[in-house]
Formats: sequence, C-alpha cells, structure tokens
Amino acid sequence: MSDQDDKLDEMGQETFPASDPPGNTVETGIRLGSPDVHDRAGDVRDNVDLQRFEIAIDGQTAFLTYERKPNAMVFIHTEVPPPLQGRGLANVLAKAGLEAARAEGLMIVAVCPVVRAYLVKHPQLR
Repeated sequence: MSDQDDKLDEMGQETFPASDPPGNTVETGIRLGSPDVHDRAGDVRDNVDLQRFEIAIDGQTAFLTYERKPNAMVFIHTEVPPPLQGRGLANVLAKAGLEAARAEGLMIVAVCPVVRAYLVKHPQLR
C-alpha cells in the first residue's frame, strides 16, 4: 500500500464517538427550508372584527379571510403581499385557521384553493 492509500484510510475513519449524531442531521439543530414556516405559527392572530387570520411582518400583513357560521367556518381567500411571498406563510395561515375551526368544533368549508391544497396534504385536519 502506498503512502497516499494510508492517508485516505486515515481520512475515512470516524473522528467522533459513535453516540454522537453526524453533523448533518436534525439532531444538531440544522433546519431545512424556510424558518418562517416553523417560527411564524405563534404569530398568527385571529382578527375577529375583520374575519381573518393574519400575520403582520415588517408593516405587511398576510391573511386568510373566513366567515363564521353557527356550525361551520368557511375559508374564503388567502393573500400574501409580494414582499412576504416564498416564506410559507399561506400554509401557516391555513394550518392556524383549520386548527381554530377544529378547536371550536366547527365544520370546515374550504372555498380558498390554498386551504383546499393544505387539506389534501394534511388529511388529519379534515
């Protein structure tokens, strides 16, 4: 075996204890995707006066409008201003709205295409 082969063998050896997770796993705290999707759920506000769930960021407001009926919540329209797009906020709003409807024991009526698509991906919220 040459010196070059010995160096390659050395480089291939583990340098951390077997109990430590590799550096590219979730356990290390590395998050994939937009952090807004995960971090903004607590920022959703139910603005009852305007009948919408909303998230305000940097003076802009993303929202999901709804209509509360005696036994149902009708999700009508989701809007995310262009400066806030690409952060997953529409999904955060859909999730918050659906969870609120379920918590109140209301039937869900999804007129909004964003909410319908979210329900397809998350059937447990139906």
